[in-house]
Amino acid sequence: MPEPLDYIQPEWPAPAHVFAASTTRVGGISEGPYASLNLGAHVGDDPGTVRQNRGILKDALRLPAEPLWLEQVHGNEVLGKEGSCADARVVGAGQVAVVMTADCLPVLFTDLAGTQVAAAHAGWRGLEAGILENTVLTMQAEPPEIMAWLGPAIGPDAFEVGDEVREAFLRHDANAAEAFRPSPAGRWLADIYLLARQRLASVGIKQVYGGDLCTYSDEERFFSFRRDRETGRMASLIWIE
Repeated sequence: MPEPLDYIQPEWPAPAHVFAASTTRVGGISEGPYASLNLGAHVGDDPGTVRQNRGILKDALRLPAEPLWLEQVHGNEVLGKEGSCADARVVGAGQVAVVMTADCLPVLFTDLAGTQVAAAHAGWRGLEAGILENTVLTMQAEPPEIMAWLGPAIGPDAFEVGDEVREAFLRHDANAAEAFRPSPAGRWLADIYLLARQRLASVGIKQVYGGDLCTYSDEERFFSFRRDRETGRMASLIWIE
């Protein structure tokens, strides 16, 4: 029998009928580098095992529908309930928006009325390309009426990048320099949480929560692609009852 499903619930003042969760690696039946709650069907794990893990997830969280899984491409396209090749989705009642990560940043959104929710996958490429801004613009609400939660991602003491990453963000906004500090290896340590907060602030999102975990440093609880390369994927989900 697998361990009970371990997941994180956002600490944010979302409407009572909006539900959200971010899984950890604990609670499934995958083995080896994918142990145990791998939800990614594209990482080399047994497809039947992944289907069972997704069933465990659906039952444990009492989801109202099958999550609308995305084929994530590190871009900036946002979908509604149709389609799959994108990095964010905005949905209404009855659908479950979901993104998968293993170091990249998952961001969940809801409007204050709880009439629409969204999930976005923000690796550094998508973040730089504007995936979060596009998600906000796709939601049918004014920015002051939207809140966001930053889920588990690689932390600022572990996310080492080259000059090209820093320069890409600085070309967009000189204030992004605050999110980079020199690494001992002569490169840069990037704070993806701060970069996300800056991008959200640029489109008027002031209610931002979360952003205090590190997938890389907590091997017992989180998958991390940068740490392990061959590994599973976690899911961050949001829906309206």
